[in-house]
Amino acid sequence: MPLAGLAARTAGGRLVAGVQELAGDPGAVRRFHARTADRYVELLGNSKGALMKIGQILSMVDLDGPSPYQQAFARLQSDAPPMHPDLVRAQLVSEIGPPERHFAEFDVEPIAAASVGQVHRGVLHDGRPVAVKVQYPGVAEAIRADLDNAELLRSLILLVMSVSGTKIDITAVAEEVRTRVGEELDYRHEAVMLARFAELYRDHPFIHIPDAIPEASGGRVLTMTYLDGLDWASARQADQQRRDIWAESLLRYCQANFRHSNLIDVDLHPGNFRFLPDGALGVLDFGCVQVVPEQLRWVLVALMRATIDGRQTEVRRLMVRSKMIAADSPLTVEQAGEFCRGMIVDAVAPQPVTFSPEFNARKRQAMLGELGLSGLTKIRPTPEAAFLPRIQVAMDHLFTGLRATVPVRSVLDDMDGVAEPVTELGRRHHAWARERGLPGALEHHREVP
Repeated sequence: MPLAGLAARTAGGRLVAGVQELAGDPGAVRRFHARTADRYVELLGNSKGALMKIGQILSMVDLDGPSPYQQAFARLQSDAPPMHPDLVRAQLVSEIGPPERHFAEFDVEPIAAASVGQVHRGVLHDGRPVAVKVQYPGVAEAIRADLDNAELLRSLILLVMSVSGTKIDITAVAEEVRTRVGEELDYRHEAVMLARFAELYRDHPFIHIPDAIPEASGGRVLTMTYLDGLDWASARQADQQRRDIWAESLLRYCQANFRHSNLIDVDLHPGNFRFLPDGALGVLDFGCVQVVPEQLRWVLVALMRATIDGRQTEVRRLMVRSKMIAADSPLTVEQAGEFCRGMIVDAVAPQPVTFSPEFNARKRQAMLGELGLSGLTKIRPTPEAAFLPRIQVAMDHLFTGLRATVPVRSVLDDMDGVAEPVTELGRRHHAWARERGLPGALEHHREVP
């Protein structure tokens, strides 16, 4: 089935499944996703372009148990052979010159694979261990060709929208997607973003960012200092206390990015993190980062805060200000408040929150609230906010995968500066932020390009 046909069929199927589940069939949405996963894995099996990136996004859709998208994407990745060592060397030479110029040691066997490249270990001549990301030859050209195909791009966005149950302005969002994914293919851009995050989190007590090695990096090769730690599969087997600490570290990382700065890490895939025994978190990938205009950043934080506080009139006003709805939208004050509460159920639910498939099912129902499925069409995120649903899906996937219990409300309260931190991680984070002189969430930040 062509992608456009699959996207259209998915849109209709997701709507029907949602209605069936609300009518008392609790397995309708899961059966829909299982069927869709089988169809898309068949479609993506021979793809080297943007379809594989969409597959990675879909793999983080959490359901009531192991996601069929996760299983399907795992099959796709396991079937992809690593690059031949001669091809790896050719990529290195074309980007940074002979590898011996930069590395005292370089392991031709990859230690990890991703949708657009693979990662190797190396050692610099000064003795520092490094990770070297090498892009698959031809993958950037294939993805850019997909992104330049307007109809294909529209179908890709529709497919993700249909699976996740969100509504967006496809035409407006297409250019934003093209820009963000295009940046992800240029490792020089990622090196710049990596340096920004490394500076933001300099000396942080439990969030660790590697340093880029510019002289050993290029458009298709990125070298960074090596961060050790447990991978996702190993972290999920750790004891409950450690998993809870990692989850709070993840939450604080995601919130601090745009509360102390204007950055949003869009690609929160589990493989992009390392989990340290002391509860610290290592972050490895900065290919898809959004620099949020200050006005929108402030409005998003204020909107979340107004929702938590139950100020529904202010919620609707901020939704208009952020252009999520028009000033003359038929959405009532009560509906606006209900929708936004559904978007941040984690913060308004009884605390602390234990993330589980059952909790996620309740979240899906809360997101519909009074609006119903058809009412979601009244809300259209701006292109700049197009990636927020992807971030929410990814965070749910991370927390549920860790089976974590997290004090979400108190974390957001102290991150917004309306309460003192009640956890040890919170106290350490705020001591660091004061020492660094970083701006607060509801202060107006200096505009950063």
